[in-house]
Amino acid sequence: MKRIALFLVALVTLVSCGDEIEFNTPALQANKEYDFWKAKYFSASINDSGYLTISGGNAAETVALTVPTVLEGTYVFGDVNSMEARFENAQGTVFSTNNRPASSVSIYPEYGEIVIESIDYVNASFTGTFHFLAFNEAGNNSIGFNEGVFYQIPLTSGSFPSAVYTCDDAIANTQNVLANLALVDMSDSDAYEVACNTYVAALENQKNYCGDVDGAIQDIIDGLNNCQLPCEQAEINRAAAQIEFENASIGNYTERCANYLFYLTEQMEFCGDEDGSIQIIIDALNCADDDNDGIPTIYEDFNGDGDITNDDIDADGIPNYLDNDDDGDGVLTADEQLDIDGNPIDSDGDGDVDFLDNDDDGDGILSMYETGNTDGDTLDDYLDADDDDDGILTSAENADPNGDGDPADAIDTDADGIPDYLDDM
Repeated sequence: MKRIALFLVALVTLVSCGDEIEFNTPALQANKEYDFWKAKYFSASINDSGYLTISGGNAAETVALTVPTVLEGTYVFGDVNSMEARFENAQGTVFSTNNRPASSVSIYPEYGEIVIESIDYVNASFTGTFHFLAFNEAGNNSIGFNEGVFYQIPLTSGSFPSAVYTCDDAIANTQNVLANLALVDMSDSDAYEVACNTYVAALENQKNYCGDVDGAIQDIIDGLNNCQLPCEQAEINRAAAQIEFENASIGNYTERCANYLFYLTEQMEFCGDEDGSIQIIIDALNCADDDNDGIPTIYEDFNGDGDITNDDIDADGIPNYLDNDDDGDGVLTADEQLDIDGNPIDSDGDGDVDFLDNDDDGDGILSMYETGNTDGDTLDDYLDADDDDDGILTSAENADPNGDGDPADAIDTDADGIPDYLDDM
């Protein structure tokens, strides 16, 4: 009853300005620049997005009041585009609460409001009050309306939405999106950017439905820096990658080096590199495996003099970093034995890892001459210390009497055409 009484007082106030309305007759009127203004025609519409617009006009001028939700409540003009009061004069000049005043006019934002006091869902009409100060596009001229009233304005376009989206819904959505952002792997800048932009969209949506009179939501958006990964996080990511790189082995060096290079580059992107120190580190990195043999180029400087061009283990004229068979044993370096971590192993325990050892099983026969698997076990002959599985090591069966590594002179005791080291009989 109190609300109705206050509303009637407002109507009586407008009647005193020189015109009359019947309480059971739709009306839209106000004081425009303190002169009475009344619409001769009026209507309400709801668009596909659920935005409500109450409009009215006379022969020369129109007023339109738009809010994003078909729900009773107070909505503030002059803050977000979804809540707008527009006035168009006889000359076609549009004044909007979304136009900001020129600095020569005012440095403070101008706000107004529309109060939807009641919605008659049966008769599809809207009643409430409004006031606003609207500026032209240049912001140097304004039109003010106060003591505005709209009474039983009929819905003539669109329909009431089945589900009304409100400010509370927008806030809940923002909180859910923020919770998801907190779960993002911050080492993935692309994932962060996607999740952050989703958060910004939720914040913009919240502005549309709730307003942002104190600018708190916009401050959050501005603080996200266009969703670039924060410099502090880029430094954390680089530091973690550096620790992994510094503890790299042959088996994971290439991967960890590339990872370190990636995060160094991101640190430059998100933090800058004023003194050039990051670029110096990048320039000094060598993540390459020039011969694609699984051994990073940096590990193929076997004499340790810093010159990778003068290392040639098999003396074939091809430096190791370009040689796909470093020891010249006929087994490609990429096919030599590795441990579970991808590091080269030393099958015969002689101090030389297989890719540098031309006799991988240490049986006295060069690996290049041991191309089969005589005993059919799990080890090829070049890795098998007992090629024929007769219980006698190959090195003890006179496989190479002249010691040149070529078993062409191997002893065949029973003269059956099969040298002893391959003969299990």
